[in-house]
Amino acid sequence: MNLSASSLWLIPALPLLAAAIGALTPRGGRSLASGAAIIAMVGALGLSVAALGTALAHPAAHLTDNFTWFSIGTDAVRLGWLLDPLTAFMAVMVSFVGLLIFIFSLGYMKEDANFTRFFCFLSLFAAAMLGVLVANSLLLVFVCWELVGLASYLLIGFWFHKPSAAAAAKKAFITTRIGDLGLLLGMLWLYHVRGTLLFYDGGNGVLEPSSLALLSHGKIAGGIALSTAIGLLIFCGAIGKSGQFPLHVWLPDAMEGPTPVSALIHAATMVAAGVFLIARVYPLMLADQHLANVSVHALTVVAGIGAITALLGAAIAVGQNDIKRVLAFSTVSQLGYMMLALGVGSWVAAIFHLLTHAFFKALLFLGAGSVIHAAHHEQDMRRLGGLGRRMKITFATFAVGMMALAGVPFLFSGFWSKEGILHAAHAWPVSQLPLIAGLIAVVLTAFYMTRLVAEVFLGSPRSDAASHAHENSPVMTVPLVILAIGAVLLGLIGTPAWPWLQSNLGGVVVPAESIFEGPGLMVLSIVLVCLGLGVGWALYGWRKRRDAFAPDPLAVAMPGVFAALAAKLGFDEFYALTFGRLNQLLAVVADGLDRWVWGGIISGVAWMGEALGTFDREMDESGLNGGFDAASEKLRGVGNAYSRAQTGEAHGYLRTLAVAFVVLALLLLLGGVL
Repeated sequence: MNLSASSLWLIPALPLLAAAIGALTPRGGRSLASGAAIIAMVGALGLSVAALGTALAHPAAHLTDNFTWFSIGTDAVRLGWLLDPLTAFMAVMVSFVGLLIFIFSLGYMKEDANFTRFFCFLSLFAAAMLGVLVANSLLLVFVCWELVGLASYLLIGFWFHKPSAAAAAKKAFITTRIGDLGLLLGMLWLYHVRGTLLFYDGGNGVLEPSSLALLSHGKIAGGIALSTAIGLLIFCGAIGKSGQFPLHVWLPDAMEGPTPVSALIHAATMVAAGVFLIARVYPLMLADQHLANVSVHALTVVAGIGAITALLGAAIAVGQNDIKRVLAFSTVSQLGYMMLALGVGSWVAAIFHLLTHAFFKALLFLGAGSVIHAAHHEQDMRRLGGLGRRMKITFATFAVGMMALAGVPFLFSGFWSKEGILHAAHAWPVSQLPLIAGLIAVVLTAFYMTRLVAEVFLGSPRSDAASHAHENSPVMTVPLVILAIGAVLLGLIGTPAWPWLQSNLGGVVVPAESIFEGPGLMVLSIVLVCLGLGVGWALYGWRKRRDAFAPDPLAVAMPGVFAALAAKLGFDEFYALTFGRLNQLLAVVADGLDRWVWGGIISGVAWMGEALGTFDREMDESGLNGGFDAASEKLRGVGNAYSRAQTGEAHGYLRTLAVAFVVLALLLLLGGVL
């Protein structure tokens, strides 16, 4: 079965329909809401697999179906659907991992009073992300992109009765909007230059050669290519959505939502959107690479941000005690790896790591959710311990995810995708700094994941919640097993010996080679993984924590460093003291301007209007009306006097005429004498 580009809209439409059903379902309709959501994801998965079959038959093609949304005069706003291997692989991943998270949620959220609303929001989230994937228009991407932001706000703040959850939802929404403003500006600029936002349109799309040539040769101030400026503005949106430095601060706080939400955000949907967007517009980001007379290249900025984020996230994860926050900062770090790969010129390596990361990070978050659910919502690793004997399936599958994330060779998928990124960074001619950052992050990743496993699963229970924990039901453990299998097997399709995924993603056959060709960097990477695992085991596995109040070994060895990492390097406090204070100052200034300047001007205008009204009233009443009234009164008096002379008696009138004749005659006689 194949799926054409014209039918791609069905993939996001199914979960969107499930969201509508969930929105109309009362609280008592738990089976209807959850059943509709899961059936919709099964349907979306089936359609995505069919789309993958079509894409693999034409791996180098961009199959499109464009249409006019609406027209204004002679201009038309056109949208469309795009089917290529990037779309298809991502759609299969999102729908498959999302389906497992939906099933896990049946057990995790079964006691929640707002069960139906939760599945409504999950379906909306999945629909929005799938819409981002199948769009052939940056405008349609942006619409679905903002729906992803809305759904994340609703899910992170799902338990809105908790002030921390409400604050985290607001923080995520506002922080990502900062990046989205850059994306919106880049989109408007691109439309102004090209008159279209379609990616591919028979040679006229913004990612096709004619547009790229125009954009790369246009220059703005500072010797920056037009394509670079627009590309970096679009990258701002990816920085926000994918939690890149310096907008990474929202991602750890997103842990306030239910754990399935954390898995969905960190593995399959929201944070993957930023990496996908840059991979989608990669021809635009690459357009300035052949230009020697430009001050900055877009991909150089991407590589730098990715390297900083990879190192920063891994370092902060070392000092966290909340099981979900360790995984959250791990996600920040792994997303940094993906951006690093994009920046050094290998979007295929970035997408390979995105796909493998989706499986093992969803596994880790759902495993953490299994622990939290069994331990009565205890998340502090210091108060857990000893769960390996009580939750054997969760422990085994979590260990698989941990080894995949740490890059344990050669069995686990994370090793192969991470090696692809490191080798791409090593081959980057611009600088070796991203490679160095990536190698340091390798050590830190293996260390903090060993610390997490030792603190949670080894030793003895350090709280009543941990001592009474037990394995969860199959509805929660079966998805863990499936994800663990995927975390192992997915790497096999991207090894140097069988680069099937790379060949189909790029549309160019990648020759197979021995995994031991040029082994220097791989050996170094393996040594660093072993170093991180060894140090982690020496500090946390060999000498297990006795009780919840025992000092952390790393805090004892390096108290200042550990305190800084535990405080997340003070980014939140720094932003509160700088941007937060600046925002408060601007608010005070705006309030003052509103009250005293603009309000004063408006009050002055109002007073002037009142004064003019009073003056006008006085002029009208005392001047015009008074003068008119006086003249009217005099005229009335004359009229009255004249009216008294009109008696209607004929002899009276004759007498008056006789007197008047005598007076006239006398006047004539006097005039003649004189």
